[in-house]
Amino acid sequence: MLEFYPLFIIGAIIGVISIIFIVAFCLMKDKKNAIGFDRNMKDKEIIKRLLASARPHLKSFILVFFVIIISIVYDIVSPIIVGNVTEMIKEGDFELSRLFATVGIYASVLVVSLISSYIQAIVLQKTGQRIVSQIRQDLFEHIEKLSHEQLHKRPVGMLVTRVANDTEALSHMFTGIIVNLVKNIFVILGVLVAMLSLNYMLTLMVLCFVPFVVLFTIIFRKFSRKAHRQVSNATTDVNTFLSENLSGMKIIQAFNRQAVKKAAFDEKNRVLGKCKRSQMFTFGIFRPMVYMLYVASVLCLFYFGSRGYINNISFLGQTITAGTVVTFYMYQSKFFNPIQSLAEQFNMLQRAFASAEKIFSVLDTVPNVVDEDDAIELDSVKGEIEFRDVWFSYVPGEWVLKGVSFKVKPQQTVAFVGSTGSGKTTILSLICRNYDIQKGQILIDGIDIRKIKISSLRRHFGQMLQDVFLFAGTIRTNIALHNEYSDEEINRVCNYVNASHFISRLDKGLDTEVRERGNNFSSGQRQLLSFARTIIHKPSVMILDEATSNIDTETEILIQDSLEKIMSIGTMLMVAHRLSTIQHADNIILLSHGEIVEEGSHSELLQKRGKYYSLYMLQYNKKQLEAKSKIKS
Repeated sequence: MLEFYPLFIIGAIIGVISIIFIVAFCLMKDKKNAIGFDRNMKDKEIIKRLLASARPHLKSFILVFFVIIISIVYDIVSPIIVGNVTEMIKEGDFELSRLFATVGIYASVLVVSLISSYIQAIVLQKTGQRIVSQIRQDLFEHIEKLSHEQLHKRPVGMLVTRVANDTEALSHMFTGIIVNLVKNIFVILGVLVAMLSLNYMLTLMVLCFVPFVVLFTIIFRKFSRKAHRQVSNATTDVNTFLSENLSGMKIIQAFNRQAVKKAAFDEKNRVLGKCKRSQMFTFGIFRPMVYMLYVASVLCLFYFGSRGYINNISFLGQTITAGTVVTFYMYQSKFFNPIQSLAEQFNMLQRAFASAEKIFSVLDTVPNVVDEDDAIELDSVKGEIEFRDVWFSYVPGEWVLKGVSFKVKPQQTVAFVGSTGSGKTTILSLICRNYDIQKGQILIDGIDIRKIKISSLRRHFGQMLQDVFLFAGTIRTNIALHNEYSDEEINRVCNYVNASHFISRLDKGLDTEVRERGNNFSSGQRQLLSFARTIIHKPSVMILDEATSNIDTETEILIQDSLEKIMSIGTMLMVAHRLSTIQHADNIILLSHGEIVEEGSHSELLQKRGKYYSLYMLQYNKKQLEAKSKIKS
C-alpha cells in the first residue's frame, strides 16, 4: 500500500483544486447576468455562419488538411525512433551505422514536417486574409445601407471597432486557430493510438488525468468568455471616446477642458487595463493547471516505470523497458502540449467568437429605409416635388412635421425659413429618403419616393450642406469622388462656381492635399468645393442647407454669384437664416413648430406684414445697426 502513497498525494492535490474550480464555476453561473453574460448567439450559430464565409475557399482548407496529416507523422514517429535508439545503445552488438541510419530517418521526417508546416502557414495566411477581407467588405457595405437614424444611434468609434479590431480577431481564427485546433486534435488522437499500441496500461494511467483536463477546460471556457467580452466592450468604449474627443479637440482646448477629458480618458483606460488584467489572470490560472496535470502524469510515469524497470517487474501485467519509458515520456509531452496549446487557442477562439457576435449584430441590423419590392429606376427627373399631409417624428409622439403640404414646380427655386427646430432641414432630409415619414406622401414627378429605388432617387439630387465634409485626399478626388472626370470638366465646374479663385493660387492646384475633414481650408473654400462637387454630378434637383452661413463677406459674394448661376440648372430647395440670400426665390415657405405658417414670394410676404415681414425687418434693422457701428469705429 505504501508504494501508492505518491499517487494518493497527487490525486488529493488535483481533487482539491478541482473542487475549488467547480465551486467558483457554480458561483459564477448563478450570477452570469450580473457579470455581463449578454451574448444572444450560440456557439453553433456563430460557427455555422463563419463556416459559410469559409465555404468558397474549401479547396484551400482541404489542401491544408492533407498537409497537416503529413506534418503529424513527425509527432507520432519521432518518439518511437528515439525509444529505439535507447534500446539500440543498450545492446551488446551496437553498430554505429545503425545509429546513423536511424538519425537519418529522424532528420528526414523532421524536414518533411517543417516543409509541411511552411506550406500550411502560407496557404492559411492567404486564405484567411481573403476571408476576412470579404467579411470586412461586407460589413462596410452593410453599414453604408443603414439609415441616418440607425447610424446616429451607433457611435462612430463602435463601428470602427467592428470593422477594424473585431475583424482582426477573426483573421487570427481563420489563419491559425481553427486549423491548429484540428491539428492538435489529430496529434492527440495519433499519440493516443501510438501509446495504446506501445503499452496500454501506462496509457490508461495517463488517461486518468484527461477527465481533469476536460473539467478545467469547461470551467475555463466560462471565465474566458466573460473576460473577452469585457475586454471587447472596454476597447469599444475607448475607441468611441477617442473618435469623438479627437474630432472635437478644438472645442476642448477652446473651453480649457483638457484636464477633465484627460481624467475621463484615464478612467476608461483604467477600466480597459483592469479587463485586460482579468483576462490574463484567467488564462494565467488555467494553463499552469494543465501543465500541473502534465507534470503529475510524468511523475507517475517515472515512478511506476522506473520501479518496474529497476525491479524487473511488470506494471499491471505489462513489462516496461528503458525504451518504453523514454518513448512514453516524449509521447506525454506531445499529448499534453497540444492540450495546453488548445487552451491558448481556445482563449483566442473565445475572443474571435465574441468579436464575430458583435460583427453579426451589425450585419443582422435590418436597414429601416430600404427599396420596396416593386421600386423603379428613374432615368430622368423633371424636378416637380410635392408634400401631401406629411407627418414625421424622430422620436415617437414628438412630431417635427405636422401635416405639411406644398408643391414645387420644375425649375423653381423654393426657400424654407423659420426658427431653429421648425423642420426646415428635416424636409430636405425626407426628400432624399434619409428617413421615412410616418404619415402622408412625398412625390417626385408624381411618383411616391417610396416606389423609387433609393440609389436612383439620390442620383438625381445634389446636396450642399452647411457642415461641408471633405475627405482626406486631394481637391481633385473630393470634387470627382473617384468618378472618371477629366481635368477640363473639373476646371470648368470650378470656374462656374468661382472655386478657381483660390484653387489657382495653390501651388499644386487640383492636386493640393486635403487633410482630414478639410481642416486646411476655410469654411467658404470648403463650401465652394462642395458646390463644384455637386455641379459636376449634374443633379436635377439642388438642395442647399445654410450654404452661406458662417463665411466671410468676400466669399459670400462669390457664393451668391455661384447660387445665381446654379438656380438656372434645375429645381432648387434652400434653407437659409439670412433672408437677403433668398429674395430672388420663386416661393418662400415659412415654418413654425413643424407647420407652414406663410407661403409666397419675397414681395408677397412683405406685403402681408406677417411673421416673415417681422423676421425680415428684425434682420434689416440689425444689419443697419452693424453698418453704423462700423462707420463710427
